Amino acid sequence: MHTDSLNVVYFDKDTSFDCLYPRRIQNLSGMHWTPLEIAKKSSEYLSAPNSKVLDIGSGVGKFCITAGFFEPETLFYGVEQRRDLFNLAESVKNTLDLPNVKFIHNNITALDFELFDSFYFFNSFYENIKPDLGIDNKIETNAELYSYYTNYVYQQLDQRPSGTRLVTYHGSVKQIPKSYKLVDNTHHYALKMWMRE
Repeated sequence: MHTDSLNVVYFDKDTSFDCLYPRRIQNLSGMHWTPLEIAKKSSEYLSAPNSKVLDIGSGVGKFCITAGFFEPETLFYGVEQRRDLFNLAESVKNTLDLPNVKFIHNNITALDFELFDSFYFFNSFYENIKPDLGIDNKIETNAELYSYYTNYVYQQLDQRPSGTRLVTYHGSVKQIPKSYKLVDNTHHYALKMWMRE
């Protein structure tokens, strides 16, 4: 943890962290952004010195920023296709001065998973089958995209080497390759930690 930082006040509770964002983004936090407790526990499992963790669909960056704060020796990358959310993530990251956090504005299918050592996945594609629960209406959403993205991530994860770590939050076990073993299952079965065998 960046113990010398005055920013520690933001990581005390979710409402403190969320105040770094505009009101509209704060209002979406309960459903769409990773809670601090989940981010901290997940990052403890995923982290290793100089390793690279990818957040698949990073939104406004709450997971990466929290993880990067508590695990400064690990590099956290978030990929987000919405330009406005990417910009907000960049702004908060710069405000908190976290050099081990990087955000990428792109579609997940344009990313090479070989560049990363472990992965965090908070069911980023769910809005394609439940658009009324989506973040906004700025991107196309449909069931075909849900299948396309889910299959892409499934295949990419299945190609990772033995020992690859993965954390899922509110995801379906059907989205996870059978090559991954469930290591831990907490928070009313919502938070799952996996390892590639």
